[in-house]
Amino acid sequence: QVQLVESGGGLVQAGGSLRLSCAAFGRTFGSYAMGWFRQAPGKECDFVATISGGGRTTDYEDSVKGRFTISRDNAKNTVSLQMNSLKPEDTAVYYCALDIHNRLKPRAYDMDYWGKGTLVTVSS
Repeated sequence: QVQLVESGGGLVQAGGSLRLSCAAFGRTFGSYAMGWFRQAPGKECDFVATISGGGRTTDYEDSVKGRFTISRDNAKNTVSLQMNSLKPEDTAVYYCALDIHNRLKPRAYDMDYWGKGTLVTVSS
C-alpha cells in the first residue's frame, strides 16, 4: 500500500505563489511516476503536471506552463509543485497521485494511488 499526503495549500492573492508538497509512504518512491491533478468545483479532475520516476521527464498542462514547476526528491520521498503567478482559475483541490507503471506522461486514469487533496484558493 501507498499513502500520499499533500500539504501547502491555502489562500493566496492573484499573482502570488504557493508550493505544494506530497510525501509518499509505503513503497520505493523513485520507481514510480508522480503527478499533480486538480479539481475545481463542479468540474472534472484535470491533469496539471507529471514527473517520471527518475525526474528526467516532466509534462505540464498548457495553462500552467511557465508558471508551475514539478520536482521530486527521491531521497526524501517527496514531490513538489511550485506555483507562481497564480490566477483565480487555478482555484481547486490539488491531488498528488502515483503511477506504479512509471509512464513517461501519465494521466489521471493511469494513476494507482491518490492523496486526499489540498485546497488552493486564489482570490482576485
